[in-house]
Amino acid sequence: MPTARLAWLDALRGIGALAVVAEHMLPWFIPQLRPYWFNIGVYGILVFFLVSGYIIPVSLERHGDVRAFWFSRFFRLYPLYLAVIAMVLALSWWVPVREAVPRDASAVAAHATMLLDVVGVGGMADTMWTLSYEMVFYLLVTALFLLRGHGYSGLLAMVFAAGAVVVGLVTSGALVAGVWPAYVSCAVFAAGLACVITGRFRTTAACVLGVMALLLLVLSSRVPWLGVAVVAVMFAGTAIHRWERGDGRLWPVAVTTALVVIAPLWAVTSGWWWVQGDVWLTTIALAGLTFAGGMALRGRRLPRVLTWLGLISYSLYLVHHPLLKYFVAVTGDLRQADLPVQIGMTVLVTILILAGSALTYRFVEKPMQELGRRLSGRSGHRLESPGDVRAQPERPRDDGVLGEQEAEVPDGVRDHVGQGDPVG
Repeated sequence: MPTARLAWLDALRGIGALAVVAEHMLPWFIPQLRPYWFNIGVYGILVFFLVSGYIIPVSLERHGDVRAFWFSRFFRLYPLYLAVIAMVLALSWWVPVREAVPRDASAVAAHATMLLDVVGVGGMADTMWTLSYEMVFYLLVTALFLLRGHGYSGLLAMVFAAGAVVVGLVTSGALVAGVWPAYVSCAVFAAGLACVITGRFRTTAACVLGVMALLLLVLSSRVPWLGVAVVAVMFAGTAIHRWERGDGRLWPVAVTTALVVIAPLWAVTSGWWWVQGDVWLTTIALAGLTFAGGMALRGRRLPRVLTWLGLISYSLYLVHHPLLKYFVAVTGDLRQADLPVQIGMTVLVTILILAGSALTYRFVEKPMQELGRRLSGRSGHRLESPGDVRAQPERPRDDGVLGEQEAEVPDGVRDHVGQGDPVG
């Protein structure tokens, strides 16, 4: 059956992806243009996470097929993810793998689950850290769906937002560190998802995975309050969808927003600029207004360039930072170059990033999504996708978000978006 794209969601992904690219590009190419009254990278990922929360749980509920959901997730996320890892390793003789990546098997275990940031492991590509929170959200949503608790998204959003405030007050970083979170979570993840997909002890396995996700989120995340706040934002996105279709109220979203706004103000790890009260508030307000603007324009014709950027947004998100590093390795430091040179190099690298992302979408993402649909028996329609959301008319498909960067920040909080760190 023909599918109709939800253009406004694609447009939001396109905007979010461009914001993340700009966050990483500006400090090294045209640093004088980088804004400091809000954080453009955090803004981008908040838009992404709202979209994930809005579409993924409702799509799972509509189709009611947990096995197909996870087939869709694997074939949507892992092929490009593994391709980027392979590229980074293949070119490590030229641009070394980041120091945040452990040189032992814990890095393999953490990358296998995508639970990188919640087990304290840096990603092979800087932007992979937010995939951790996507995966945590998927595990929680699956457990809630099987327990028939998926209708309480507004309450869950408020609980996680309040949890972010409390966690920020009591801990400055991971309470459980070392290699064991990566190893244990990998074993539980593999065994649990095998049960979920095959149907053997499905509900029990999903609950174990959900509990594990919660424990990792609070106990071993690099910046625990931020991770808990991110999950609150995603459940707020779900609550917005329920309100839109008449199944819930909007006031829990307002409460969640207020709690997320104050979460870092007294947090013990709030010493970097983008969580200062005015910057953090402005960033959240802009992300919320952008999402609201997208909803207001749903059903209208939107610029094709934005919907196209949404289509390739997962590729754009994962590929751009390695490409920026390789480009800078060729050109050298451009921060002190003349403005015309900076502008010319910015235009050139942007073209290269867009072309590279289009190619990886065409030759990696798209064929693997089609293979996943065939194997899951859902050739008629897809479930979700982090950079490509399609749906039956009136039936949104789920989609996800994805990760960001690395920076010079306090101990234990490296690899988080919004630091404006150079790509070199």
